[in-house]
Amino acid sequence: MSAWSFAARAQEPDRIYRIALVLPVGRDEPASLAFLDELRIQGFIESKNLVIVGGTPTSNEQAAAVVPLVLQAAPDAIMTGGDFIARAFQKATQSIPIVVMTEDMVAGGFVASLARPGGNITGISLMSPDLDGKRQDILIEAAPSARRIAVLADSNVATLEHLKFLDESAQKHGKELLVVRAANANELVPALNSASAQGAAALNVLSSPMLHLNRRLIIERATELRLPSIYQWPETADEGGLLGYGPSFIEIFRERARMVAKVLRGAKPGDLPVEQPTKFELVINLKTAKALGFSVPPSLLARADEVIE
Repeated sequence: MSAWSFAARAQEPDRIYRIALVLPVGRDEPASLAFLDELRIQGFIESKNLVIVGGTPTSNEQAAAVVPLVLQAAPDAIMTGGDFIARAFQKATQSIPIVVMTEDMVAGGFVASLARPGGNITGISLMSPDLDGKRQDILIEAAPSARRIAVLADSNVATLEHLKFLDESAQKHGKELLVVRAANANELVPALNSASAQGAAALNVLSSPMLHLNRRLIIERATELRLPSIYQWPETADEGGLLGYGPSFIEIFRERARMVAKVLRGAKPGDLPVEQPTKFELVINLKTAKALGFSVPPSLLARADEVIE
């Protein structure tokens, strides 16, 4: 885990705001930089009137260890993401405002409703169950000859109901769905190897912070196995994934910054409606297609928001 800072900085005459960021995203990654830039636009500038504490946990164990440290730092707001760490903070404090991003805020039990969250939590609900299905449809269109489609699921968050929905959808297209699971980074390559050994000809990487955190490992092994794959975020195609479909990861982080700014100005999380993405992008990486020996259908290329050549 890479801790950012738990030490207080020198106080200035005006108020110093303190936020905790506990995310599987490093401070130097584009999404984090976009978050800090948006906070600056909103008037909250690190080293001037803003102190950031928190860490970048890479496992559930590290995430759990960060929680008491964050509470000791007494932040004005906490920003985090993913069901496990969000639930840990939910149990740990009912007073500090928490801005969360999860796959489904209501189903996860974080808010009472999208319109009126209640309590001390608000944030962004990604509609991931629906989007995972949409990604599967795109993958089937991209690889029409693939009889068996694999889904890579995070054992910590995948629900049987969600997987059943994906299976039923695949059957309607005349495809067989193969579910392979991983709970951590060490289980990813064996899971992908298993998918390939069982005859999977395409891969849908489901929504998950753990899977996103380890995306480069997944991309590398999927390429070695010649598995055309689709990912949760369009930016993943920029990093070497074949297909990426969903809201922009960077724009989502800017929206999270705007929500944090509202909380810092005094808005109560329970009164701030949970946001949902409304713009989705399809990005296709033809360099990766060439490395896979894979031909993307012209009809799909024509619909793409960006084609990387």
